[in-house]
Amino acid sequence: MKKIQKIHFVGVKGVGMTPLAIIAKQAGLKVTGCDIESGFITDESLKKAGITPFVGFDISHIKGNDLVITTGAHGGLGNIENLEAKKMGIPVWTQGEALGNFMKGEIFNRNFYGISVSGTHGKTTVSALVSTILKGNNLDPTYLVGTGSIASLGLPGHFGKGKFFVAEADEYATEPRVDRTPKFLWQNPHLGVITNIDYDHPDIYKSIEEIKSAFLKFSKNIDASGALVACIEDEKTREVIKEYNGRKITYGFSKDADYFISRITQSAELTFFWVNSSGTSLGEFSINAFGQHNALNALCAIVVCLELGLSVENIKKGLLLFKGTKRRAEFVKKLSSGATLYDDYAHHPTEIKKTLEGFRKAFPDKKIVCIFQPHTYSRTKELFEQFKSSFMLANSVILTEIYSSKREVQDKNVSSELLARAIAERQKNVLYIENPEDVVKYLDEKSYGRDYIILTMGAGDIYKIADSLG
Repeated sequence: MKKIQKIHFVGVKGVGMTPLAIIAKQAGLKVTGCDIESGFITDESLKKAGITPFVGFDISHIKGNDLVITTGAHGGLGNIENLEAKKMGIPVWTQGEALGNFMKGEIFNRNFYGISVSGTHGKTTVSALVSTILKGNNLDPTYLVGTGSIASLGLPGHFGKGKFFVAEADEYATEPRVDRTPKFLWQNPHLGVITNIDYDHPDIYKSIEEIKSAFLKFSKNIDASGALVACIEDEKTREVIKEYNGRKITYGFSKDADYFISRITQSAELTFFWVNSSGTSLGEFSINAFGQHNALNALCAIVVCLELGLSVENIKKGLLLFKGTKRRAEFVKKLSSGATLYDDYAHHPTEIKKTLEGFRKAFPDKKIVCIFQPHTYSRTKELFEQFKSSFMLANSVILTEIYSSKREVQDKNVSSELLARAIAERQKNVLYIENPEDVVKYLDEKSYGRDYIILTMGAGDIYKIADSLG
């Protein structure tokens, strides 16, 4: 591994790939990458990092590299560049395998203390929070956060001088066509986190029990000298906690947790919460984000940093530096009509409910127009019944057509139009507008005033309509 000097990233614009490329470049390795021409939320970060991707895929990109790292998209291991690398005897790692190897540190001649943050929801925010607190206390961690950018950190990836390596731990498949090993099983952290376990990725997992089994395997990858930090607020996480034989630290709202939130108040910008542990109050904390789910995310980060040896006061100071992440309840801009535009990555019914709950509590006097773009046919079909009741806290709901993954084929038995009809049976003001371009026209015609929040939501490209809204 020490002989690796030049790495090529196939599909470098992916939110899991861009941070890896940045880490490698900052570590002093030569980095190239390629991807499709379409705009991604990582474009600006790649530019700032000095990485200019080749447009498209061509075997000429492979020559001269010591290692190729690939995304599961764009044909995955079957992409022409990966096939050419194998012909040339160049190692090809998937994103999950690469992250696991980066955390081991051999490629950098380093010995990291790994912190892997897993969970169906919240892992991006928790990873960003922990990294922000560590950075704010001059510990200069290496980190990988799966988003476009983080206000308190800048780039979503960083190669630090400190010993800590913070990374998202994703339960999705290593390469869905040929290797369904959960990506997070490539990681062997000293400290593992489980924020929650919910049913998602129906294209990979047949049931919630399969997902729980994957998280249990992840927990068993934690170093024997380390610990599992886990939230006790959902049933399947509690089951994993019971079955995990190593040291465990729990958190949540319940007094049964080792660390629990006793009280929460919130404004449009800040959430204040009080933490107790072992009969002692740790005092008041605050975070620049709203919603009970983000208070839980912050508590998770607090527990992790306490485990790493930081003082309560230093954690409080570091927490205040956090300003949110790209596409997580992100303030985008004020529209000329007076409405405020926000964007969120929520694409699962549970996330949608919690996000809308956060907006409703933060802005009790505002009307919320939620523009949702469902992500993948498989998820929309499998979770259809849950989606039907996810938008009750929005005043108006607009659904665009499903944003399909390149890994799946169209399923004519499910559509956004069918989902819109189902939602409309439970609440008023539900519209199906197939194309995002027509949503822009609709919003321009409506000219929502200052008493409205426009919230784009979904894991696809619905966020791009912001550029067309004045």
